[in-house]
Amino acid sequence: MLLYYITDRSQFPGTPEEQQQAALSKIGEAARAGVDFIQLREKNLSGRALESLAREAVETVRKNSRPSDVKTRTRLLINSRVDVALATGADGVHLSSMDLPASEVRAIIGKTAAQDSGEVYRDFVVASSCHSAEDVAQAYAHGADFVVFGPVFEKVMPPARSGVGISVLRDVCITPESPKNVEGVPVPRLPVLALGGITLQNARECVAAGAAGIAAIRLFQENDVSELVRVLKAR
Repeated sequence: MLLYYITDRSQFPGTPEEQQQAALSKIGEAARAGVDFIQLREKNLSGRALESLAREAVETVRKNSRPSDVKTRTRLLINSRVDVALATGADGVHLSSMDLPASEVRAIIGKTAAQDSGEVYRDFVVASSCHSAEDVAQAYAHGADFVVFGPVFEKVMPPARSGVGISVLRDVCITPESPKNVEGVPVPRLPVLALGGITLQNARECVAAGAAGIAAIRLFQENDVSELVRVLKAR
């Protein structure tokens, strides 16, 4: 089960400075616990402030992440801002439905890699937010590494949204075009992570429906992440 922590420093108590430090502390906690991906999703920051926070977040993840292999250690993605991700050495970017398609981001990364003559961008991760089967199909066509789909269950934090339900998640994960494994069982064309109202109780239900994992804000920010990961990975 892939685990994807989405940050929201505004949910922490205290002054803006205390909230930011709490978010960085939670990022370090998540990296130590072995969370697969962390999305720095702080939309209300200026470009300069986001870049500064992203540099601290990258350093925090590098310092606390356990495995040295880039494909197995915790990876930090920056919400929407490809430029900030490249400038800070983040592991990738998370694209909303209003952002550039993944294929255009790949082109930017390719040009940047060619200019820098380095391998640092070879494993750059591009994830996409999706809210419908059509969104998932587009993300797949444009070469996204994985998608975050939701809301699956009711989303109570503003803006509140009704969940689409497990049956829709299942249909998004497994389509008539889905490839089959050696046992002949259909598998998703690309990994789909379930988002929206995710709890310890329904996370396994999402995976049973075909999701590769779960994504959440409050589930990680309001719990001991090490214990949370232990319980989720053991199921």
